[in-house]
Amino acid sequence: MSKRFYITTAIDYVNGQPHLGHAYEKVIADVIARTHRSFGEEVFFLTGTDEHGQKVQQAAHAEGKSPQEYCDALAAKFQALAAVLNVSNDDFVRTTQPRHKAVVAAMLNKLHAQGDIYKAPYRGWYSWKEETFLTDKDRRPDGTFDPFWGDVKELVEENWYFRMGQHQSWLIGYIEANPSFVQPDYRRNEVLGFLKSQKLEDLCISRPKARLNWGIPLPFDPDYVNYVWFDALTNYYSIPVALGDAGAAAPLGDYYQGPTANLQPALWPADIHVIGKDIVKFHAVYWPIMLKAAGVPLPKQVLVHGWWQKDGAKMSKTTGNVVDPIAVVNEWGVDAFRYYVVRELAIGPDGNWTDAGFQARYHAELANGLGNLVNRSLSMLQRYRGGVVPPRSDELAAEINPFSQTVKTSLAQHQLQPALQTIWAIVNRANQFVDQTAPFKLAKDPAQAARLDAVLYNLAETCRLLAVLLHPFLPETAQKMYTQLGLAGAPDRLTLAAWGGLEPGHRIGEPAPLFPRRDAPRH
Repeated sequence: MSKRFYITTAIDYVNGQPHLGHAYEKVIADVIARTHRSFGEEVFFLTGTDEHGQKVQQAAHAEGKSPQEYCDALAAKFQALAAVLNVSNDDFVRTTQPRHKAVVAAMLNKLHAQGDIYKAPYRGWYSWKEETFLTDKDRRPDGTFDPFWGDVKELVEENWYFRMGQHQSWLIGYIEANPSFVQPDYRRNEVLGFLKSQKLEDLCISRPKARLNWGIPLPFDPDYVNYVWFDALTNYYSIPVALGDAGAAAPLGDYYQGPTANLQPALWPADIHVIGKDIVKFHAVYWPIMLKAAGVPLPKQVLVHGWWQKDGAKMSKTTGNVVDPIAVVNEWGVDAFRYYVVRELAIGPDGNWTDAGFQARYHAELANGLGNLVNRSLSMLQRYRGGVVPPRSDELAAEINPFSQTVKTSLAQHQLQPALQTIWAIVNRANQFVDQTAPFKLAKDPAQAARLDAVLYNLAETCRLLAVLLHPFLPETAQKMYTQLGLAGAPDRLTLAAWGGLEPGHRIGEPAPLFPRRDAPRH
């Protein structure tokens, strides 16, 4: 295998605390990463923090800290969030790390030497709050700017620009020729609509150090720092280069002076960038053009998810309608949180968190559905057969195997919500099977011993299969199920999801509740 499956989240801007959106993005990326590992692939999963810019500089100043001290404290919180969510990332990039800065400098130097970066004066309206220049299109009919932009002042200054506009027709052709590059399809259509309706301007990529000093200095002009784009977006590429992916580093030539060991299997190009809908333009327009200009292969896919609301309204600290993912995990368990956000929301549209909806799914689907099935199946096997697996029976195989295949197909297409729905079709069928066969009645009749054996085998084997299929989503629960089944190792290979893996004569472990019943959430 010459290349690992390489998946990234967006990097989180450290001007605030981690929230539900950050947590959701990490969970869906983790499910995809674990899925590819379960298919037997080598995977590299990157997440991290975006740490430069005016807002960070101002927030640090307000707290009486240096920008680096401020970033260190918040980066630790985002790393802690990933750990709490049981996210299996292989690396954590911080844009203040020297390894990242070296690659940014190399890209900037190469593009500058090619004539793709030039200096020009600019006169325009500047939003200090949002760190961006505005145009007349941003004005309201009365000539004023929306309060969202904060204090807007006219600014005249020289800056450095990247020649982005000349690549517009190329990018339209590329996206049309590669329909999977931006997904879901309606996000791709939005990008094409933007590119076909508006002239793509060159991109301002600098800020004068006199105004902003918290950034990566431009290597060819120390009076300026890089402004966001070549810094933040380049993180996905800088880590493979810094880790020694020689193929990734090759386009930078002598401009890159960092490690060049031949990392195998290679990482670049990224297979999937998982991002939120608010940053599609940056990832589907700016980023591919930046890479093309530098001669770097493009990532294979930008996968765009929606936003979460709370009780049908935008989340806001001031109104108090926020969801603290760490508090939910601490109260309800990590897998309950992971289950709800993936089951409730397909990748693409916006979602709506309600505490009542969370509670309903927890009790109906996790506690009464999956938890009850596993607990009563294994408890009956302990009670009626001393925990020893009876002779093999394939009664449910013809129903369960197609479900398993559907789950695998959905996972291969990163259709996470449909995969979970199919897994719960297995849960529901197995619970129905218990009700139909009434093993507790069969146990009272010695003449029904063989029938009871068959029922108990089918239930235990279904629990084993569920552990395998659930592992990418609920790794902690899947491992508990495997342990209660008395099985060694982890249920982390989808090749195990074939009927008949539970050996007759095998002794299971002790059953224990997977999802204890709880009161309503208080978030």
